[in-house]
Amino acid sequence: MASQTPALHATVAGVTRRIRERSAERRALYETRMADQHRRGVHRGELSCGNLAHGFAACGATDKNSLKLMNAANLGIVSAYNDMLSAHQPLETFPETIKAAARAMGSTAQFAGGVPAMCDGVTQGQPGMELSLFSRDVIAMAAAVGLSHNMFDAALYLGVCDKIVPGLFIAAARFGHLPAMFVPAGPMPSGLPNKEKARIRQLFAEGKASREDLLEAESASYHSPGTCTFYGTANSNQLMMEMMGLHLPGTSFVNPGTEMREALTRFATEQAIRNTEQGGDYRPFYQQIDERAIVNAVVGLLASGGSTNHTLHLIAMAAAAGITLTWDDFTELSAVTPSLMRVYPNGQADINHFQAAGGMSFLFRELLDAGLIHGDIPTVFGTELSAYTREPFLEDGKLTWREGPEASLDTEVLRAVKEPFAPTGGLTVLDGNLGRGVIKVSAVAEEHRVVEAPVRLFEDQNEMKAAFEAGELDRDVIAVVRFQGPKANGMPELHKLTPYLGVLQDRGYRVALVTDGRMSGASGKVPAAIHMSPEALDGGPLAKLRDGDVVRLDANAGTLEAKVDAHIWADRPLHVAELDHYHVGLGRELFAGFRHLAMRGEEGAGVFGGFEADDLARQEGQIHDEDA
Repeated sequence: MASQTPALHATVAGVTRRIRERSAERRALYETRMADQHRRGVHRGELSCGNLAHGFAACGATDKNSLKLMNAANLGIVSAYNDMLSAHQPLETFPETIKAAARAMGSTAQFAGGVPAMCDGVTQGQPGMELSLFSRDVIAMAAAVGLSHNMFDAALYLGVCDKIVPGLFIAAARFGHLPAMFVPAGPMPSGLPNKEKARIRQLFAEGKASREDLLEAESASYHSPGTCTFYGTANSNQLMMEMMGLHLPGTSFVNPGTEMREALTRFATEQAIRNTEQGGDYRPFYQQIDERAIVNAVVGLLASGGSTNHTLHLIAMAAAAGITLTWDDFTELSAVTPSLMRVYPNGQADINHFQAAGGMSFLFRELLDAGLIHGDIPTVFGTELSAYTREPFLEDGKLTWREGPEASLDTEVLRAVKEPFAPTGGLTVLDGNLGRGVIKVSAVAEEHRVVEAPVRLFEDQNEMKAAFEAGELDRDVIAVVRFQGPKANGMPELHKLTPYLGVLQDRGYRVALVTDGRMSGASGKVPAAIHMSPEALDGGPLAKLRDGDVVRLDANAGTLEAKVDAHIWADRPLHVAELDHYHVGLGRELFAGFRHLAMRGEEGAGVFGGFEADDLARQEGQIHDEDA
């Protein structure tokens, strides 16, 4: 462990200060509301006898007697378990482990509620993907329903993948008077090497590999219980939770079904009880997560080359805690955050290789020593974040933590700040007459970061697939897939397009993608301007483009411009798309209200509004009305 806390990097300090200042009124209102909720009562002591009897009617005698005593803690378990998805299947046994550990502490745990967990890997390129982003907000609401019974003194959140952890975080923030512990399941063991998987995917896209070949490769990659091993949104979630001190140290990437994973789940339960009022060290979520923790999550994401989805999720997550985060904060932090990890799609290693090379303890040590993250934040471990340079070990079956390695064990996967893979985090905002979007360039070669070419317009990803197969894209081209934003069709991921664009790039063409949809943590070697805001359906300038317009994407300068005369551009009408076919089937009609409520990508693409920001704006409006 570092002997003393280094001075915070000036840019990190400046961004943190600006977030705090711009969020001041909003955050103050949030904290007031959480403190008020705490005063009203955070557990079953506030319930009537009839309420309480309903709350423990199904319990055994031991738990029922404990629940009658108000000096014992009762934990609420919120889980994303289902047995179809590999990442969440291991969670099946967690509730019984948690309940047993709680009883051993003289406390109790109850399953408060389940939340949906859908997999973008299953729905990729399918109509179900159009529910994916909105599932984040459904998860937040489902968790709120489970916790609304007010039976609990703390909550354990069991989830792993793309929208699940952000949704659970939003719920934890709105129940911020409760201590929160996030409990992961861990990644599956390594399977088919990522380079081989990518090779077969590309061969299939070119018609040189059969569907049977592709299925065999995919099955060898995703082969057992646990999280997918590439570094996409799911594993980015785990890293960020640890960066914010919401996980135990070193718990993010321990494989499921191991003695260590079982021990960490038991300890998480015990520590959650210690963090309750009854446990004597009350650590509510709202006092733990502030702008410093959010900045830590952003820096961790940037240093690791994590998922672009979090340029949406982190903004929505921060908002739920009364904090206003912007894309410009990401860009400014990216400029000073070195790239320290190379895990697929940014390299060929997987997350297990990262864990073996030194994992989170080494990453924490490097970022803390460089002053790039806040080490003084409170954590669920009962310490400040500086303790997270340790990693867990079992000694005679007992869980303990020891200092992690001081040097990387594989510099092809994990490096020190002094010898990074790149000097910056590889994420930036693009701005210009086409609106604002984000681009991740950590896997894009320098020679491909500036593309100027005519556009080919698509309003459905399957249209682009057909054009590719017909040979219509064998040229320098910027593919624009528009009307893919949250208001249009739920903002699906367009990862299905990656192999086609990769083939064109390999053929020597200069290619790029521009979209108001998403590209996920699996975005790779082709430059992709994503999350364009405002979206085409919301009056965004993508709707002004016409086939053949020349567009220049310059990731180095941070610009995205249609090379059209300014007068012509100003007078050009917005194209109107026919989107009704997106709005029915596979439950999509149930989400019509979500599409109407959805905020812009730059605002997190959520349906809850701005939380305290909206309330403050209404209050301000009322004051102005009274003055008038």
